Amino acid sequence: MSIKAIRIEKQGGPEVMELRDIELPPPGKGELRLRHTAIGLNFIDTYHRSGLYPVKLPSGLGMEAAGIVEALGEGVTDFRIGDRVAYGSGPIGAYAEANNVPAGRAAKIPDGVSDEAAAAMMLKGITAQFLLRQTFKVSKGDTILWHAAAGGVGLIATQWAKFLGCTVIGTVGSDDKVAIARAHGCDHVINYRTENVVERVKEITGGKKLPVVYDGVGKDTFLTSLDCLRPRGLLVSFGNASGPVTGVDLGILAAKGSLFVTRPTMFHYTATEAEFKAVAQDLFDVVAKGGVKIEINQRYKLADAAQAHRDLEARKTTGATVLVP
Repeated sequence: MSIKAIRIEKQGGPEVMELRDIELPPPGKGELRLRHTAIGLNFIDTYHRSGLYPVKLPSGLGMEAAGIVEALGEGVTDFRIGDRVAYGSGPIGAYAEANNVPAGRAAKIPDGVSDEAAAAMMLKGITAQFLLRQTFKVSKGDTILWHAAAGGVGLIATQWAKFLGCTVIGTVGSDDKVAIARAHGCDHVINYRTENVVERVKEITGGKKLPVVYDGVGKDTFLTSLDCLRPRGLLVSFGNASGPVTGVDLGILAAKGSLFVTRPTMFHYTATEAEFKAVAQDLFDVVAKGGVKIEINQRYKLADAAQAHRDLEARKTTGATVLVP
């Protein structure tokens, strides 16, 4: 069948993205065909487009979406035509009117969760789940720091951490985002453009500093993150919004307190179908309980995906953004 989809022939800036007519084959063995109703926008999409994370060209873009099941491939028994379904870990190609998706990487959307919310929360929410519940399992009474607290993952994760009983410190880059972060679970919000993050963390914690820092920013915040950790603390470096961290002298970890650093990815925490389904269920459960609210703050037409990327990279967006086919 013929559909419209965003494609790239080369990697580069937003201008390499083109809306084209492509042929989508029937779903293969173990796959669903979803007619998309909403598509999630994520920073990883810009990495695939720019070449920071290389992809085989030509390529589609986008890792998550929600939609209606239109066709079932051979062997699929857990879904029916007409089911509302979302996915959040690929395959790449969500920036399209429809996509074929492995049934083992898809989840039925529960009643009470909209298609837009599901599309906007799957990748970001699954990321928040494995970071908070597995990479470092936060507990009631923990004080944690989350960089870019007003971003897509940040707004989900800080609400979730607060729901779990943490004291949450968030960093943001503007006064407008201070208010947004405070409204989404942050007990303390630091504007890194006008305040010294390390000094504020020492002040908030009475000099004890933190057991864990979650850092999706990368190069610009790496050393700051290390300096916010108490001895034997863990830096969870999970993104590269400012560029990748390179050229690290491991001796710095000893000098700053026998620190730990991990660079987790969703793939390794949802490698099996059972792991993916469990993580997705945990996410849907916390949303259903009201612990995490998903707010769609920006909507773009699929044809305007390049502008959505420009706004995301310019830090003009807050919270969740969806593309509408």
